[in-house]
Amino acid sequence: MEQELKIKMFSDPLMFYPAMLSDIQKAGKYIYLEIYRFRNDPIGIRFRDNLIKKCREGVKVKLLIDSWGASSNMAFFKDLIDLGGEVKFFKKIKISWDAFTKNHRRDHRKILIIDDEITYIGSANISGYALNWRESIFRIHGSIAKAFRRVFLENMKIYNKFLYDKIAYTRKVDFDGYQIIRDVPSIKNQPAQKKYLELIQKAEKDIFIETPYFLPGSNLRKALMDAARRGVKVNIIIPKKSDIHVLDILSGKYLGELSKEKVNIYFFLPQNLHSKIFLADRKYFIIGSANFDYRSFRYQHEICLFGEHKSLNRQLVYHFNQSLKESELFDYNNWHKRPRLQKFFEWLLVPFRHLF
Repeated sequence: MEQELKIKMFSDPLMFYPAMLSDIQKAGKYIYLEIYRFRNDPIGIRFRDNLIKKCREGVKVKLLIDSWGASSNMAFFKDLIDLGGEVKFFKKIKISWDAFTKNHRRDHRKILIIDDEITYIGSANISGYALNWRESIFRIHGSIAKAFRRVFLENMKIYNKFLYDKIAYTRKVDFDGYQIIRDVPSIKNQPAQKKYLELIQKAEKDIFIETPYFLPGSNLRKALMDAARRGVKVNIIIPKKSDIHVLDILSGKYLGELSKEKVNIYFFLPQNLHSKIFLADRKYFIIGSANFDYRSFRYQHEICLFGEHKSLNRQLVYHFNQSLKESELFDYNNWHKRPRLQKFFEWLLVPFRHLF
């Protein structure tokens, strides 16, 4: 299995953007990209121009971009389309009687597949606004790219559909001991959350979670506290200040009960932490686009990879340790004494917790 896949982790956009562009420049057959945000800024322009160049060389280029997160439009990709590139914007915002229900469901996936050989999966968008963020992007070299290609092409088929077979589009894709886990908007069928629960409940030694938005439901919170009670060292790293301040206020409501049960919560200090990684017993990993919150599990199209990989696990542990060096431990006493106004806003936001 490990002879099949070579996985390299990147945390710094100044490292993984050049790596991605280098692989794009070497593409000979196709480049498929599914992304939440592809901005019209210097980073986005550089990627677009490289894709245009590959189109001129006869490489097949397909893009699936979320219309809400994009910050770009068809005009931005005109030259690419004129050369035969295919660009689809996922579910454009529409005004209708059920506009909120439909428009709230976004394509949050982030995958780049090149020539049945290279797959990138992780947390980062194509955008310059997050150049100083701590991210988690994984370059996978191996034939699992073929499985990701099939998943991408399936996703293209429902880019503008509200009704489709959700069971078929959340079916796990097994490949040589690994699983590609897909989420689509659903209240009941949430494969990523189920896999997290399974691994947390089975953990024996330690759990590492790093996420920019931490708002787990009651089942996940209970599983984390139960794990801590049975002696598992549970470590959760979140940003001190994320780019969504309202969510920071709301998630703060639940940190006290977790800390009281000996769940270790750390605040990353230098800048926004946007990585999305999970490791149980330093053996089983989950990497991909999903946040550890209601919104990802219930309302968004997400994609993750689950499996075992010794080399990757060492990279993940190193990454976690580096994050911890620049983090501070959650202080339960300070949380307990937090201002009444903060408690009021937490209470006020609870009914809307599924939307964050």
